[in-house]
Amino acid sequence: MASNKSSAQSARKSPSPAARRGPATKSNGSENEAIAQLREDHARVKKMFKQYDKLAKSDADSSERQELASMICAELTAHATAEEEILYPAARETLDEANLIDEAEVEHATAKELIAQIQESTPDDDLFDAKVKVLGEYINHHVEEEEGEIFPKVRKSKIDTVRLGEEIAARKAEILGELGIEMTAA
Repeated sequence: MASNKSSAQSARKSPSPAARRGPATKSNGSENEAIAQLREDHARVKKMFKQYDKLAKSDADSSERQELASMICAELTAHATAEEEILYPAARETLDEANLIDEAEVEHATAKELIAQIQESTPDDDLFDAKVKVLGEYINHHVEEEEGEIFPKVRKSKIDTVRLGEEIAARKAEILGELGIEMTAA
């Protein structure tokens, strides 16, 4: 993933105050509710990493591994960018947990470095499979912290997670569209 933001990304407005603060929304009734949506993303990517592991162990065709690794990188890029631009600022503004958000942002930066390395290489390169595996392990660790610490605090806060989720869904769709990928349901 390129570290330079596209003009669309740099022109992106910060999350609306209504999404950052509003009536506490605990319902999972909306498919775009932020926490439910991000958990779905986590589950989908985890499944993709398991599929990749099977392909790597069976020494599957490099084009098949490349395609799946590219999808993993695209999903993670859209997810991480939406969190960084929408969820994390709202959480930082509302929660008294700056250290948790700081750690999550550092974890994202490290994951982005691995994503860039994967995107710049091919399955024929010696360390390609290892990089995808390490990225998966790293993401699993990040997900545990996010779902165990950040998400419960966001859910208990006054953040309107339905409205925030709508912004996240729109941003992810925009990013995936820029990458030429159609967003599908889990």
